[in-house]
Amino acid sequence: MNPAQHSAAVATETARFVATVKAADLSTPVPSCPSWTLADLTQHTGHVHRWFTELLRRRIQQPPAGRDVDLRLPEQPDGYPDWLAESAAHAAEVFAATDLDAPMWAWGLDQHARFWVRRMLFETLVHRADAELALGLSPHIDRDLAVDGIGEFLTKLPFASLFAPLTAELRGPDRTIRFRCTDAGADWLVGLRPDGFGLVTDHIEARAADATVQGTAADLLLLLYGRLDHKSHAFQLLGDPDLLAHWFTHSAF
Repeated sequence: MNPAQHSAAVATETARFVATVKAADLSTPVPSCPSWTLADLTQHTGHVHRWFTELLRRRIQQPPAGRDVDLRLPEQPDGYPDWLAESAAHAAEVFAATDLDAPMWAWGLDQHARFWVRRMLFETLVHRADAELALGLSPHIDRDLAVDGIGEFLTKLPFASLFAPLTAELRGPDRTIRFRCTDAGADWLVGLRPDGFGLVTDHIEARAADATVQGTAADLLLLLYGRLDHKSHAFQLLGDPDLLAHWFTHSAF
């Protein structure tokens, strides 16, 4: 997917999120985000939109000193869904006025404005799924979007220690884990080294993995974000179970 597709998908995913929570009791607990309600989930997602949009508007070139942003949050939670929709609309205006391929500071590998659009997209998508799961619904995630999300997750995770401190424990004596989609021709090989971890990009098809997880793209995306258990019937597990347990214990984001 390209930045224009990511921008359009932010709008689509936000609209689905808003439609889900607008018809719901916002005091409903969100089991996949412990201690949060749907109101908290909606507020958090809108905060992300407004903060990332401000970073893009300023096109910052170094880490920001703080995270203050004017949220313009409604006084009552029942106004949160419309407020989230407004946040996405404002983001779309900034996307359209920004060269998304322009250099820009980001905490991940991709040091361009497009990093923030893609990150906003998957933050919104996963939390839309959280809202649906909280209401007993089965989230539908487009296969191509899920494939892109898996790649984004595995690319950013080695740089996410500030948000996911347990990733510092993802070390190993040159051990590998493969994530393979059963409904798309895509797979990813992650290498755990004594000094860290990251995607293996050279000749991955020919390399055997020490452990493999197979499932649909949508299920793998939710698995990586901790919304599904790797021991569920949705996945086929091959290889070293201790290595997989180590990964899922320390890769939470």
